[in-house]
Amino acid sequence: MEEEDDQKQSKWQGKTSAELKRTVAEQAWTALADFCNLHKWFPTLATCLQVEGVPGQPGVIRYCASAPVDNDESSIKWAKEKLLTIDPIQRCLSYEITESNLGFKSYVATMQVVAMDGGDGCKIEWSVVCDPIEGWGLDDFLSYLDSSLQLIGKTIMEHAPPSTTN
Repeated sequence: MEEEDDQKQSKWQGKTSAELKRTVAEQAWTALADFCNLHKWFPTLATCLQVEGVPGQPGVIRYCASAPVDNDESSIKWAKEKLLTIDPIQRCLSYEITESNLGFKSYVATMQVVAMDGGDGCKIEWSVVCDPIEGWGLDDFLSYLDSSLQLIGKTIMEHAPPSTTN
């Protein structure tokens, strides 16, 4: 029982990254900074739309949802996420989940786009701090984040024009 209590009180922390070969950091940042259009880059999302606030400004809230499974509306997974900070110079943003049906009690994430040495591509880094999620293990959650980011990175690479180096 003590172990269970410890798990409830400790925060989960994790970080993953995806390399985008031949994609300029500014191209990847433009995709991520378009906060209310995540569904364009994350194909498992059916919907991502602004529900409150000013686009591109801290305080804007997006609603993200999956498609129903077998036309069962109760199978839709959704979250409302609030943009906390956005820094176009550092190509970094942070957001929190304010409501969801995914089991999150507290969740804050930071995404940053970093140019890779040599100028041939960039890397997206995604770090998360959250309360443990009922029914999930930390390793499973981190694996889910990593596979999600790899999919986002792949989609951005497919849609961004190739970078040219001088």
